[in-house]
Amino acid sequence: MHVRTAAPTNRRARAVLLIMGMLAALAAVLPAAGTAQAAVPDRWGFAYLDNPTPPSGYVPDPTRQWGSWTSPSANPVKVDQLGLGSYVAHFPLIGGTGGIAHATAVNNTAHWCQIAGWKQVGTGEDVFVNCYLPSGAPDNSTFTVLYTTSSGVPATPSGSYGYIYSDSSGTVLTQYNSTGAVNAVSKGSTGIWKAWLPGLGLSSYAGDFQVTAVDPQQGAHCKVSDWAPGSTGQTAVVACYDASDAPYDAKWTLSYSYLRAVHGPAFPPKSFGYLWYNGSLPALTNYNSSGATNALGGSGAPFVVTLPSVAVPSDTAHATAYGSGPGYCGLYAPWVRSGGTVQLPVNCFGPGGVPVKAPFFAAYTSAF
Repeated sequence: MHVRTAAPTNRRARAVLLIMGMLAALAAVLPAAGTAQAAVPDRWGFAYLDNPTPPSGYVPDPTRQWGSWTSPSANPVKVDQLGLGSYVAHFPLIGGTGGIAHATAVNNTAHWCQIAGWKQVGTGEDVFVNCYLPSGAPDNSTFTVLYTTSSGVPATPSGSYGYIYSDSSGTVLTQYNSTGAVNAVSKGSTGIWKAWLPGLGLSSYAGDFQVTAVDPQQGAHCKVSDWAPGSTGQTAVVACYDASDAPYDAKWTLSYSYLRAVHGPAFPPKSFGYLWYNGSLPALTNYNSSGATNALGGSGAPFVVTLPSVAVPSDTAHATAYGSGPGYCGLYAPWVRSGGTVQLPVNCFGPGGVPVKAPFFAAYTSAF
């Protein structure tokens, strides 16, 4: 009897050892906890409101809107006007928590547009946008708007990407870092914050920033006033101002992308680019995914950013001011596509809404 029972016991032991070996092998190829790979971003959408006085349920330009939901062409973004200079963009089927939003005015006179907030409504995500004159009075304007949210480490690890949504005290409300690290904010004097994005970018100037004020109560515009790249990450100083051009403690969103599109992904989309003008054009801040070289022309009122070989609808564009002082930037007019080339007309304004030739960041991306 002893001989007959030994074999099944040995077989069971061997089976247990085999299963343990298989589990060990599987664990070796799976990412460690906290570094799960993901498609970045998880959910996103963008649109260009081409009518400053849209009727109820207005569907803006279909060649300048897209998103990560099922059949975007059959389920378009819609925009409603809530009041003078006040709008809500309804992004379908991507509702959830977290993420950030950006807005950029598209206007040939001095205006800025900011985010008033965003929230899940049913299965969708509503993003609220307010636009202002230099006086701080609300005013109707066309604009671009973007919502995006990410988690995990990108399955395609090219480049780097991160974002921060901060309140006025410097408390981080939502954040993302494609290395899995945690971004941070420290508060300075009124209207000044230092954002730290560890592990992103290069030790030299490389990549693109976008910043947007978030305030539902009054006009505010924010910018990157300084940037210090380093071997361990990127430091950006964010400065915000009210309509009187006084430093102002607003909430704000910031995103950083290096070799990735403004909303986080890369390849796809295969058609995107960015440019930083700081008096010159630092090489690694002037990127075109086709391998072509971007160019900057115009007098500054407006500038014209030319990105060859990437113009593919549906697409979007954003601009953010850079440097000291209370200036702000936007798009002078909608971007123009011609023969695969896209041109972004960027205009910047100083105190009182006077056009100025000032440094800026510009970003363009197709959905594809």
